[in-house]
Amino acid sequence: MDSTAGQLLLGVLLIAGMLLAFGLGVALLAWMPLSGPESATALGRWPVRAGRRLRSGWQAVWAVVRRLRAPGRVRAWWAQNFRHPARLVVLGFAAAVLIGSGLLALPFATESGRSAGTVTALFTATSAVCVTGLVVVDTGTYWSAFGEAVILGLIQVGGFGIMTLAALLGLLVARRLRMRLQLGTQAETKSMGVGQVRRVVLGVLRISLVVELLVAVVLTWRFAAGYGYDWPRATYLGVFHAVSAFNNAGFGLFSDSLMRFVGDPLICLPIVAAIIIGGLGFPVLFELRRELRTPRRWSLHTKITVGMTVVLLAGGFAAITVSEWSNPGTLGPLGVAEKLLAGFVTAVMPRTAGFNSLDVAQFSDVTLLIHNVLMFIGGGSAGTAGGIKVTTFALLGFVILAEIRGEPSVHALGRKLPAGVQRQALTVALLGVAAVAASTVALLALTPFRLDQVLFEVTSAFGTVGLSTGITADVGTAGHVILIVLMFIGRLGPITAAAALALRERTRRYERPEERPIVG
Repeated sequence: MDSTAGQLLLGVLLIAGMLLAFGLGVALLAWMPLSGPESATALGRWPVRAGRRLRSGWQAVWAVVRRLRAPGRVRAWWAQNFRHPARLVVLGFAAAVLIGSGLLALPFATESGRSAGTVTALFTATSAVCVTGLVVVDTGTYWSAFGEAVILGLIQVGGFGIMTLAALLGLLVARRLRMRLQLGTQAETKSMGVGQVRRVVLGVLRISLVVELLVAVVLTWRFAAGYGYDWPRATYLGVFHAVSAFNNAGFGLFSDSLMRFVGDPLICLPIVAAIIIGGLGFPVLFELRRELRTPRRWSLHTKITVGMTVVLLAGGFAAITVSEWSNPGTLGPLGVAEKLLAGFVTAVMPRTAGFNSLDVAQFSDVTLLIHNVLMFIGGGSAGTAGGIKVTTFALLGFVILAEIRGEPSVHALGRKLPAGVQRQALTVALLGVAAVAASTVALLALTPFRLDQVLFEVTSAFGTVGLSTGITADVGTAGHVILIVLMFIGRLGPITAAAALALRERTRRYERPEERPIVG
């Protein structure tokens, strides 16, 4: 298919079909067993306006599907290993990565007409599904319109969430949600109650569409009016960057990311706004929509997320701007207003966005270290951001403060923190440190690059950020595999990945005698 428009249309159709088939497949798996009396009529409850013939035809198709059952051993193996909600989320993301890799490996997914190769396709698909933004080839020049459409679809899948997509399709098809699918969606969206999943799923869809549409409109107008792009091309650029920004993916169609727009607030600020909104997390966005004018009624999670976001953005902006103010490779040649704009944009990007308006390779050592800290912390939970999350970081701070004060329990903003939450925060942080440390050592042994470059790359992959000092394409096949695993773990979260890989959950039936070792 030679025409760009035709390739783009084919890519959109294929990715839409993939989303529909995959989401419906996950929903059906989560709906098991297929032979219960309730499932016999669940999908037959079609709206009356569709007509009796359509309803009868759908019931006939569903009756055939119900007869397609796997052997008993297969069903038992599935129930034992993959019915856990966390495992189902991991399986969904893994399947999306594999499907995306297959599509990107097709010859017409590249501009050259040659297959991208297994590692390149797998790395790009993982980076897109895990909304990271690290690339081994230039997105705008290497991939064809079809390949770019596939990447955009994978970004939307990764940001919206596999289980959320499956639950949405379940709502559209069956007009209801089964308990198992609700638990799977709850594991991904971190909703507080199973009964809230329906509202969460539809709310996620509305917020995603509204924010992406508004940002796309502003960017489209600016690309057309300010840079002379024709309206079809401007619209495509606007939509692609709006989706990539809201999902904190960092994929761009310009070889220098946003560096050519470093002084343009009408390009940079809409993208920054989408990144911040997506990085807050959907539970926080839901609560802010209801209680924006009454902060006293905010939940502890919302207070911590909003407060830490403001602190990290302000602190990062001040530190980065001061550090790079006179750097001739970054802020040095810019005017005061452009320096402030570029400093703010640069402070937002380590929150797992991945765009850059300054040359990362020219950053000072101080700025690289600041980026490492911000990338590791990440953004809000249950959103499109990565990292260990700001709530985890804040909870560890409250634990340390309580220990320093000698208090027997941990309190935060007028609330007592359960011991289980403290253990979860500590586990997430330590697993994150272990993943980054082990990967850094491995890449140092496999590549000739310096510690600061490797640590920055590894932290960016784990935090699903996408920023790079320019070494991503040169770390070799083994290095690419390490980064792929890091991006996957970083997107799902250490706790989800560990729970999904566990063979079974164990309940301690007794406690052993207590003994206190020496600490410190």
